[in-house]
Amino acid sequence: MDSLIKSLPAILAASGPSDEVAEAACIAAWKYTVGAALSDRARPVRLRNQTLDVVVEDNIWRRQLDQMRDQFLFRLNSALGQPLVKDIEFRVDAESFRKLGGRNDGLQNEKLPANNAAIPIELLSAAAGIEDPGLRRAFLGAAVSCVNRLEQKPKTEI
Repeated sequence: MDSLIKSLPAILAASGPSDEVAEAACIAAWKYTVGAALSDRARPVRLRNQTLDVVVEDNIWRRQLDQMRDQFLFRLNSALGQPLVKDIEFRVDAESFRKLGGRNDGLQNEKLPANNAAIPIELLSAAAGIEDPGLRRAFLGAAVSCVNRLEQKPKTEI
């Protein structure tokens, strides 16, 4: 997969202004960009007017991924070697999500830890790989608490 991703900038340059190639490259780079666990939660559908449409199963994931949009844009365009994607639109569509092979394990009914407004992508990605809902909640709760404590400590203590 790494060799494919590394070759995307050259493929895009060789193809010229081809919308089909740009869309295929963005979709191929998505899993690499967000990680395997999050790519099970958000499936790219199409690139339209430099906006990547991504379907998610529920509002919980849409809200979390919306907060990480800028990180995804930076990583995606870095992998592509050019600013092909100006925006990412996360859209809740459970039926399309399932048709595209998205993971359905009941997370739509799961409560995330309080103060989850800025859960880092790495934590969400790690948590998405935990099968047991109770363990996943406990992991996220502990991780968010730890991050909050570290952020509150004066810089000299860290």
